[in-house]
Amino acid sequence: MSRVVLAMSGGVDSSVAAHLLLRDGHEVIGVFMRHGEASAAACRIDSDEPQNANPLNLPVLGESTGGKRADHKQGCCSATDAADARRVAMSMGIPFYSLDLQEDFRKIVDYFVDDYLAARTPNPCVKCNHWIKFGRLFDYADGVDAEFVATGHYARMVHANGRSELHRGLDGHKDQSYALFGIDPARLPRMMLPVGDFTKPEIRDMATSLGLGVSDKKDSQEICFVTQGHHSDFVKSRRPEMVGATAGEIVTTGGKVVGEHNGFEAFTIGQRKRLGVAMGEPHFVIRIEPDTRRVVIGLAKELLRPGLMADQCNWFVPPEELADAKSVGIQIRYNGQPHPGHVVIDASDSTQMKVLFDDPQAAVAPGQAAVVYDGERVLGGGWITHAIDRVADGDPPSA
Repeated sequence: MSRVVLAMSGGVDSSVAAHLLLRDGHEVIGVFMRHGEASAAACRIDSDEPQNANPLNLPVLGESTGGKRADHKQGCCSATDAADARRVAMSMGIPFYSLDLQEDFRKIVDYFVDDYLAARTPNPCVKCNHWIKFGRLFDYADGVDAEFVATGHYARMVHANGRSELHRGLDGHKDQSYALFGIDPARLPRMMLPVGDFTKPEIRDMATSLGLGVSDKKDSQEICFVTQGHHSDFVKSRRPEMVGATAGEIVTTGGKVVGEHNGFEAFTIGQRKRLGVAMGEPHFVIRIEPDTRRVVIGLAKELLRPGLMADQCNWFVPPEELADAKSVGIQIRYNGQPHPGHVVIDASDSTQMKVLFDDPQAAVAPGQAAVVYDGERVLGGGWITHAIDRVADGDPPSA
């Protein structure tokens, strides 16, 4: 039996994950990660908490407060979610704590805002997995002498031949392995992903049979800290000094001015709706030019690109293994599918890569992740810096 820290969101997946871990004989500690505004209750360790129980000084709310804030505000974390998580933990007889990670989560929000203002399309959920769920949660696990960290992600850990590999979840419609590419490779042996071997309907059926009360709970779909309105409204609220500073023209790829926009942060590559202009046939955002503040639109065929460049790459395999790969799959959006292609890694810097698709792909968006697969296995990935217009563009120095 191993001690496992489980991230509990109050949803069906993490709730069933708790059951599966207990079924396998593990000692489970449930943790709800609070990302909202600070309060007196959320920023202290409860008085009945032993002084040496939290050596890393991570703020903890324990049983005595029930994980509730004194001001009753939940910020971006639903009070219902916190209550559901605690109720499930209590029904299973496992300890439950709430961690205040506001300072860490502020990095996620700043990254989100800054990327949109730099004409990139951020993916805060992926960053949250890297920095918090499989980052700070490991710090907490170390503080309570837990061997493993678990979540309710639909992905699988495969341990074979002395290696720990990250694979796609069994349910192809719910697979979340794309969002986990940036985890420190050294932490893979300590990761547990209990629901990855099941389909979503199976998990819901299991929750129903266990009487957990969350079997019909809807999956979260939106960015957790953008609670209302368009994401661009949130960006402006966080950077009021930039209101109007990113407004400009909407132009065609031929250079014709066809309209104006109130801020390029409202657009992303491949966007079709909410363009604010009528063109007679479907047009899409082809590129965003932060220097000129222009949003360039064009036909669907103009979205196609033969490849991309990416940086901040993280690899679960030695980069030299990729050099010998004849073909891999490259996924460039969360809900997308891998596209066959090849990866060229800079011999002097494995954090840089060039991707060449076998067939041109649409809507390569700077700021999104490009994740590399060998079948079901995640090899690693990086963050897209720009699309390649021609195969010869963007070659690394050694390519």
